[in-house]
Amino acid sequence: MRGSSHLAIGLITGVAVAGLVPGVPFSPFGIALAGFSSLAPDLDHPDSRLSKRLGFAQNYVRWAFAIGAGCIAAYTYFMLAPGREQRMSYTAALAFALIGLGMQGGSARKLALLFTGASTAVLGLYFGFLWLSLLGAFVALAPFTAHRSWTHTLWATALWTYTGYLANQSLGWHGVAQFAGAGYASHLVADSLTKQGVRWFFPFADISLKVPLISTGSASGNLLEVGICIGYGLLILGLVVGRMHF
Repeated sequence: MRGSSHLAIGLITGVAVAGLVPGVPFSPFGIALAGFSSLAPDLDHPDSRLSKRLGFAQNYVRWAFAIGAGCIAAYTYFMLAPGREQRMSYTAALAFALIGLGMQGGSARKLALLFTGASTAVLGLYFGFLWLSLLGAFVALAPFTAHRSWTHTLWATALWTYTGYLANQSLGWHGVAQFAGAGYASHLVADSLTKQGVRWFFPFADISLKVPLISTGSASGNLLEVGICIGYGLLILGLVVGRMHF
């Protein structure tokens, strides 16, 4: 399913949580969090909507390798005497330069996400926010997993929800766990409507659960996605309005 459809379903799910779950206040932040969470499972795909947004630093990663290669080369030239050690150092500089040049698209984006996630995890450890460290670890590691594997499981949904729970306990933002967990789960449910399906219980069960309605990427599939989003939105709108007391 396309990222725009996942985002729409996640935002509608956020409205459902805000309007239908007892004790959870209506919150634009919570709805936005549900939308963000609905995109999180696809961090395992370098071309996903969220990967592109969080991987904004990919060009800087390439420059970092180029600068690193230049620094190693300069150190080698000025500080090392001719010989075996110098040759090895020049080889390292060349390797850095080649890696930087070879990074295109997905590979650079993966490293950018790794650095972004790792930095977030370190900040969480520094300030004593376990939820921030878990979030950073997820962002750092998800791009290096196979698509629709670890991030598209019941266990990942539980971890994401638990991260929201810790954020709620730490920051006092009531309803974070509900918005985060529901938004994340909405992605898996939506992908279960595609022909590929989702392995909810991977790696313990390698069976894809699916209702194969949508052919991802096809014109008919895209049209059906729009219809599902509209129908889901109207359903939630009706339920929320029905609970209001005028």
